[in-house]
Amino acid sequence: MEPGIMIDAIAFKAPSAPPPISIGQLDERKLVKRAQGGDLTAYDELVRRYQERIYATIYHMTANHEDANDLAQDAFIKAYRALKSFKGDSSFFTWVYRIAVNKTINFLKQRKKRAQMSLNDLDFNAEHDPDLIALISEKNPRRDLNLTELQEKLNEAMLKLSDIHRLVVTLHDVQGLSHDEISKIMDCNTGTVRSRLFYARQQLQAHLSDYLKAS
Repeated sequence: MEPGIMIDAIAFKAPSAPPPISIGQLDERKLVKRAQGGDLTAYDELVRRYQERIYATIYHMTANHEDANDLAQDAFIKAYRALKSFKGDSSFFTWVYRIAVNKTINFLKQRKKRAQMSLNDLDFNAEHDPDLIALISEKNPRRDLNLTELQEKLNEAMLKLSDIHRLVVTLHDVQGLSHDEISKIMDCNTGTVRSRLFYARQQLQAHLSDYLKAS
């Protein structure tokens, strides 16, 4: 074969196919479509992306790791069974979040005994009582003791809220969801979310007022 012919053959060689896209690189919409078609790997990826946030919300509502784990698992199972009915009017995340929240509320209505709640990661927004913020940011030898005491008082105060008001505080101030996202999850308008959040914060501040004055 002539050298020139060899060069031409190489030049006209078909390009290699691009590497396949991994399941983790797909966006939510494509994952949902695949899962609706029976792709369990795609649904596993959806679970992997959102299970921590779902679990964290349920745990803040139930104060029990075992209950939170069971409810989160049940929520994803229910979502999978109902996946073909999901029309995409909201994100899959919002949809499964709503399923988890409804399951948790129903669970709490049936449960009489309240366990101690852990809110070590609670991060209140700037709208909160300035005295509380000052206490958290205080830099002195009593700071660690103050934080521990504050967390205990917050635990007690949160448990005094109704399930609905504890939920809205958890979704907004702990999980960082927007009013619009919460309205879709709780199936109410944003005005209701704002009023519930305002009322819950007022109640929390009232429950904490004696402690803040004494600090």
